Amino acid sequence: MAVILINPNSTEAMTGTMLEAARAAAPAGMQIEGWTSHDGPPAIQGAEDGRRAEAPLLDLVRRAAGQGADGIVIGCFDDTALHRAALIAPCPVIGIGQAAFNACALRGWRFGVVTTLPVSVPIIETNIARYGLSGSCARVRASDVPVLDLEDRPEAAAAAIRAEAEAACREDGIDALILGCAGMARIVRDVRRAVPVPVIDTVETAIGCIGWLSSEAARLRT
Repeated sequence: MAVILINPNSTEAMTGTMLEAARAAAPAGMQIEGWTSHDGPPAIQGAEDGRRAEAPLLDLVRRAAGQGADGIVIGCFDDTALHRAALIAPCPVIGIGQAAFNACALRGWRFGVVTTLPVSVPIIETNIARYGLSGSCARVRASDVPVLDLEDRPEAAAAAIRAEAEAACREDGIDALILGCAGMARIVRDVRRAVPVPVIDTVETAIGCIGWLSSEAARLRT
């Protein structure tokens, strides 16, 4: 099974972080490539960055579909251009945010989200509503950590995110916590040690989902 993990921003280090998490979670027989959108913004923080990321991202989706990918993962928690990407590709396409929200809903968990900057909160809330899962979401919190700080200032970023995660567990009545940025894959273990609820690694969850979706797509073709 060939899966392409596309990072819609141009930061190679973030692609590497995601790819490491994805390959660690991959079942036997799944081969994962990580692609970076070199024409995208360095980070996706808010609607304007999302718009800038769309065209080069969709070019990569077309390329992945053209080389016969069995599944495509959009590696941005905002699920950038996800609907358009799914219309382009004949194979299953999933966003890491979409995967995490639905995984929690399938478990019957009331979830909270800790993301990066406040500018991302409305986008995430809109996506959750679009997926019909607002009733499962307690709150979307911002940690005030810029996306690139996850690579450039990892210790300070982890401390701020951990503090917000602890607050979410104390105050929001959640059954599970979702870390709302692809670059947070590197600090999942740290946050898991700090809080009493399951912490969802969005990349790991998306890989599990795309494996099932790709297998189901193949079954339906036979």
